[in-house]
Amino acid sequence: MKIGLIRETKIPEDNRVALSPEQVYAMSMAFPTHSFAVQSSDIRAYHDEDYAKLGIEVKEDMSDCDVLFGIKEPELATLMPDKHYFFFGHFAKMQEYNKPLLCALTERRVTFSDYEYLVDDGGHRVCAFGWWAGIVGVYYTLQCYGLRNGVFSLPKPDRHFTLEKLRGILSSVRLPAVKLLITGNGRVSSGAQYILDQIGAVRLERREYLSCERVAHLSYCVATTEDLVVHKNGMKYDREEFLQWPAHYASDFKKWAASTDILLSCHFWDSNAPVYLDYEDLSNAENRIRVIGDVTCDINGSIKSTVRPSTHSNPFYDYNPMSRKEELPFSSNNNISVMAVDTCPNALAMDASTSFGEMLIQNVIFPILEGHISDDPVIRRATILDRGQLTPAYKYLDTFL
Repeated sequence: MKIGLIRETKIPEDNRVALSPEQVYAMSMAFPTHSFAVQSSDIRAYHDEDYAKLGIEVKEDMSDCDVLFGIKEPELATLMPDKHYFFFGHFAKMQEYNKPLLCALTERRVTFSDYEYLVDDGGHRVCAFGWWAGIVGVYYTLQCYGLRNGVFSLPKPDRHFTLEKLRGILSSVRLPAVKLLITGNGRVSSGAQYILDQIGAVRLERREYLSCERVAHLSYCVATTEDLVVHKNGMKYDREEFLQWPAHYASDFKKWAASTDILLSCHFWDSNAPVYLDYEDLSNAENRIRVIGDVTCDINGSIKSTVRPSTHSNPFYDYNPMSRKEELPFSSNNNISVMAVDTCPNALAMDASTSFGEMLIQNVIFPILEGHISDDPVIRRATILDRGQLTPAYKYLDTFL
């Protein structure tokens, strides 16, 4: 079998890769009867030479590969028929903008497995970038606060930014004595908490966070879904009920908005779930939040100030709560400044790629090279298309197609 790493073609560009040079080399040594190839790329965080110097084949034509690994959705013109692809598809939730991709995959008889649905027997994701998104989300959001208030300036991450460098930069500045709220308790939230703890932020429990008006240091609190909603009938929060019938619950976010200076959105949100900050909430005089880092980046989702995704080159924009429109970043103190980069881990492309590769090797690469690509349960659960046909778990996409 021959495994290939394809070049990223989505715009804006993504510097990540599924496996680092060292990881590909280790796999080729462990499984000498199989081979690897890397498609040449001038944007990848790891350069072509990094792979070539380890004896890994770097080339343009990947047609002799059986399984192809990318990160983001590839250009339709690059899709080769009768191959097995792995990447983040973004159409299993019937995202309209990616319908042409799903159609192209079916027409070309592609077998497709989506990273997002690589889960263990308990339904927990086994290959994800979320932890890194939380770390970079904190960096960009504090950068936004510093620029808005003119108190400090953080350097823009370059292609070879690392976690160590990011941590050192944040530790060297005088951080604001403000209150920061993290929503959610998954991987993204965990990454955000990690970097805040590393740079000396103080964690407050919910009651203390809500009751204190001011703080002496950068302080944060973590609010889970249970803290953000109330049952419409006054019943106690039930996680299983919320997951199945989120419409039974209403937002209880106003108390948080009145006590928060910086919001870092790290929660999972479903379109049937309550909206936490609607248009009226954002314009309410009691809303204290003036900087929002929306790491989850649900456009017009649970936070209505997220009107579009932003990019690494231009991470910030202002939201005018009165006109409900986007304005230039930091153009008015009455506006809310928004960070909505939807590919945050790309700012730490080398570290994030290596971390992702470790998970991919354990849960996907090993089973493939050991001959279990068709019967491994993790891969099977993530396989949306089998030779162009929807698999049973994803038959609901028939009407979408």
